[in-house]
Amino acid sequence: MKHLSLWLPIRSIAFLMVFIGCAGILGQDLGETGCWWSVIAVVLNILTIGLLVYLAKRNGRTFWQLINYRKCQTTWRQIVGITMLVLVVGMAGMYLAGFLCYHNFLYAPSVMIAPIPKVLAIINVILLPITTTFAEDGLYLGCGVNQIQNKYVAIIIPAFFYALQHCFIPTLLDGRYIVYRFLSFLPLTLILCWWYYRKRNPLPVMVGHAVIDLATAAQIVATSFIPGLYQTMCDL
Repeated sequence: MKHLSLWLPIRSIAFLMVFIGCAGILGQDLGETGCWWSVIAVVLNILTIGLLVYLAKRNGRTFWQLINYRKCQTTWRQIVGITMLVLVVGMAGMYLAGFLCYHNFLYAPSVMIAPIPKVLAIINVILLPITTTFAEDGLYLGCGVNQIQNKYVAIIIPAFFYALQHCFIPTLLDGRYIVYRFLSFLPLTLILCWWYYRKRNPLPVMVGHAVIDLATAAQIVATSFIPGLYQTMCDL
C-alpha cells in the first residue's frame, strides 16, 4: 500500500482547480467565490472519503483499517488532551503567521467567516466538522503517516501536504496569503502527524480536529443569521 502516499497532493490540486473553475464559470474573481469555501469543502470532503474507501477496498482493507482505528484504545484523557492541544497550537499558529506575514497577531482572512444562505450555514455546521476530519485525517494519516516507513519522512511529508491544502481553502492567488495559510497550519499538522506516528490512534486527533472546524462553522452560522455581524467582525 506504499503507493497510497502518492495521493497526498490530491486535495491541494482539487481545491485549486475547483475554485479557479468556479470563478471562471461564474465570471467572478476568486475573492467573490471564496465565501463558498465551506460548501465546496464539504463536497470535496465527501468525494475524498469516497476515494479513501475505494483505495482501502482495492487494497483489501476497510477505511477503519486504513486509519488504524481500533475500539477501546482511546481514553477520555487522550481526547481532552489532544483537543486542547489542537485549539492552543491551532490558534498560536494563526497568531504567529499573522504577525510574520501581516505584522498583526490578530489578522484573520474575513472570507473565512463570510455569510452564506442560512440553510447552507445550518447544514455546514453539521457536515463540515464531520466530513473534514474523515477526509483530511483519513488521507494524511491513513495514506500518509501509515504508509511511509522512514520515521521523519512519515511525519514531515504528510504534515507538509496537510498544511499545504489550506493554502487553497479558499483559493486566492496572493503570495502573502498563501504563505500565511501555510504557516498557520504547519505547526499543528506537524504535531498531529508526530503524535499519530507514535500512538497510531486516530480518534483523539479526529475529535480535536472536528472541534476546531465546528468553531469555524459556528462563526459562519452567526454571520449568516445576524445582520451586520460580519461587517462588525471585519472592522475589528
